Amino acid sequence: MELNVSFSVDNPPLSVIAAAKIAGIRLSTDPFLPPGSDPAIRLASGEVLQGTDTLLRHIGSIAALPNFYGQDRLEAEQIDKWLEFSLVFLSGSEFENACSHVDGHLTLRTLLVGFYVSIADIAIWSALAGTGQRWESLRKSKKYQNLVRWFNSILTEHGDALNEVIAAYVGKRGLGKVHVGNSKGIVGSGNSKDSSGRALPKENTAGFEVDLPGAKVGEVRLRFAPEPSGYLHIGHSKAALLNTYFAERYQGQLLIRFDDTNPSKESSEFVDNVLKDIDTLGVTYEKVTYTSDYFDDLMKMAEKLILEGKAYVDDTPREQMQKERMDGIDSRCRNNTVEENMAMWKEMITGSVRGLQCCVRGKLDMQDPNKSLRDPVYYRCNLDSHHRIGPKYKVYPTYDFACPFVDSVEGITHALRASEYHDRNAQYHRILADMALRDVQIYEFSRLNMVYTLLSKRKLLWFVQNGKVDGWDDPRFPTVQGIVRRGLKIEALVQFILQQGASKNLNLMEWDKLWTINKKIIDPVCPRHTAVIEEKSVILILENGPEKPFVRIIPRHKKYEPAGQKATTYTKRIWLDHVDASSITEGEEVTLMDWGNAVVKEIKKEDGNITQLVGVLHPEGSVKTTKLKLTWLPETEELVHLSLLEFDYLIKKKKLEEGEDFLDNLNPCTRRETLAIGDANMRNLKRGEIIQLERKGYYKCDVPFLRPSKRVVLFAIPDGRQQASLN
Repeated sequence: MELNVSFSVDNPPLSVIAAAKIAGIRLSTDPFLPPGSDPAIRLASGEVLQGTDTLLRHIGSIAALPNFYGQDRLEAEQIDKWLEFSLVFLSGSEFENACSHVDGHLTLRTLLVGFYVSIADIAIWSALAGTGQRWESLRKSKKYQNLVRWFNSILTEHGDALNEVIAAYVGKRGLGKVHVGNSKGIVGSGNSKDSSGRALPKENTAGFEVDLPGAKVGEVRLRFAPEPSGYLHIGHSKAALLNTYFAERYQGQLLIRFDDTNPSKESSEFVDNVLKDIDTLGVTYEKVTYTSDYFDDLMKMAEKLILEGKAYVDDTPREQMQKERMDGIDSRCRNNTVEENMAMWKEMITGSVRGLQCCVRGKLDMQDPNKSLRDPVYYRCNLDSHHRIGPKYKVYPTYDFACPFVDSVEGITHALRASEYHDRNAQYHRILADMALRDVQIYEFSRLNMVYTLLSKRKLLWFVQNGKVDGWDDPRFPTVQGIVRRGLKIEALVQFILQQGASKNLNLMEWDKLWTINKKIIDPVCPRHTAVIEEKSVILILENGPEKPFVRIIPRHKKYEPAGQKATTYTKRIWLDHVDASSITEGEEVTLMDWGNAVVKEIKKEDGNITQLVGVLHPEGSVKTTKLKLTWLPETEELVHLSLLEFDYLIKKKKLEEGEDFLDNLNPCTRRETLAIGDANMRNLKRGEIIQLERKGYYKCDVPFLRPSKRVVLFAIPDGRQQASLN
């Protein structure tokens, strides 16, 4: 099949030509249409197709490549949206916003849509390459690492075709006339391979220096296994996102498995909210399972090990048992007969008084230097009702016993575990060997620790139960719901965690770095509004100001049109912050933002406190000559009453040493409210909307406008700069 595409010499359809070459469709070019003409293809039937997107869809539909235009209608619709979005790159002012959007989308994805290169990838790739040096400069920087990683992987896979097109149609200044002569084109990056030698797309390898050992594309099966005893926090997020990353990279599967083996701590509320958090993180998974699905099988396995002499029932008191394990002393029950063990096991199953005194232990090696191998506990009695199953069981497996069993049974190929469990890896493999089950590859990563932060769910529960916070989604909490409620974008969290990667080095991370990433995401797009602190606020009377208020419609963000517009009212009397009024001297010319210059002629005081300013507008004045650029609000009845809330860390020490009690290090003040008035447009804020209060910082709306007597509640969002303590 051969197609002929016509286009104007100053606007070659790069994506169409590239898509045809990649698809192996012969394409002859006719670059002689008048300037400004849409590219066109004349079909054998005589029908003429016009427009870059139309031509791409046609090539996508006739190409022999798998899923080049999506595998189903849903994917085709997603591809269509990306074709439309590719036009944004042609707008010079929106270029970097477009880069940021695609970069965020690609954080946990190898391709834009699905698992195969599609015309969506070619359209966006061509839009970037078509800008020439502008994109090349960004590509060399570290600004959009996910976008660069994706761009390079497309180039690695289809380098010959793409380099040929770039050499022919793109110069340093971008798309233009057909170029003559040789060109170096774009040099592709190398790629890594899986264990069978198949090439993997080159990823952003910062933090990912080692591939999953033994992993094969299409054959990887992972699990994220939270315990439903609390909400997910930032530490769990790292495990969830790393599992997602590797599942997508190797085109494998990810299971969500609830490790629900302790009915005393777990509840359906926690299950529901963990699933909510997983959805918030953008984690995609095959299915949800529960360790409790395997309780019968686990009990049969425990009995099997008892009968084989690989486990025994022990009624040694807990404290004595712990001491014997530390000292490497065999339990007096270690050499019980099988009959004695089975009798005590049956007592445990019924939850009898005798059974409650017992536990099942693996018979491993009490003298092993690795203490995790010194006969670990496999089963304990617990009479509490299970949140899913009810009171059916009186015995429950430990994590150490259940986890390797379920991993193997569910076909998990790689178990990602925090390096703090390193000493237990030998135990994990030994237990699987005793069970005669398939072994599972363990891959370690470092736990994410944050300064001034408690990640123990037991300790977080203390704050909830003692009313020190408003709940698990309190903005002072390190839970996913807490930090998102405070104003963190999930894209920022994903970037932050992937930058840490799968390193095994233990690090104590600063929150400032995370909030700095967040600022870079929200600042280019969040609307701007104005607020004045109520306490000691000062009226400025403009003598030549408007006798009647008037309104102008101005952008909510001067550099981001999609943020919309707002109505600004101009009046003769305006409100200023007390701190601004105090910094003005008589006769000084200042700039009133979004209005112009004014000269302050008189400063009125009572008992040394400024009560009023008098001045005149000076429209001829230059913004460049003034020292003070002031935010202000009109004196009108439409202003909105605000509650601005700032938060501090729950503990006052960066890191608690081993043995230190967190109760001795509680921060006395972790929340501060400042009352303010805001512009009337803030009546339209929606819950969860992020804004910038000019000259004050970034805020997230937690309680929107309901009625004039009820304040709009805004949470201050840290911006990465060192914040002063509230204490």
